[in-house]
Amino acid sequence: MSRRAERGSVSIEVAVLAPAFIALMVLAGVAGRSAVAAEVVEAAAHDAARAASISRSADAARTAAREAARKQLDWRGLACTNDLDPTFSGSVAGNPVSFDDAFSSPVGEDATVTVEISCLVSFKDISLDVVPGMPTDNRITASFTSPLDRYRSRQ
Repeated sequence: MSRRAERGSVSIEVAVLAPAFIALMVLAGVAGRSAVAAEVVEAAAHDAARAASISRSADAARTAAREAARKQLDWRGLACTNDLDPTFSGSVAGNPVSFDDAFSSPVGEDATVTVEISCLVSFKDISLDVVPGMPTDNRITASFTSPLDRYRSRQ
């Protein structure tokens, strides 16, 4: 076979493989952004639960938890496309109760508070319309449970 018969074969290979390579790079970007977002949301849930657990009342705990979660998300540079609306729950002596009931439990009884954070991470800036089924966002959710001080008064 002469060299003339092979002319243009590299161009065809590049034309065929380039879209697959670009799609692979976009997929890597989506996976990377999801992994980083999961870590940040986990840290925000941890900080929120800790801030809630050192508060004296359920209302103060909700405020402190939202503020701690927002600070963590802002510090790490994660912009959720949804509103920050944590879910609060609690437990007393190992039994699930409402967040308010955890704070009204008697001193000396084991009680915990749980904060769940959900963040909708957008991929619109890195998505490709040519890749069928490419997600434009991903919901990342994390929760953390923190104990209330059993010998500290609560309201």
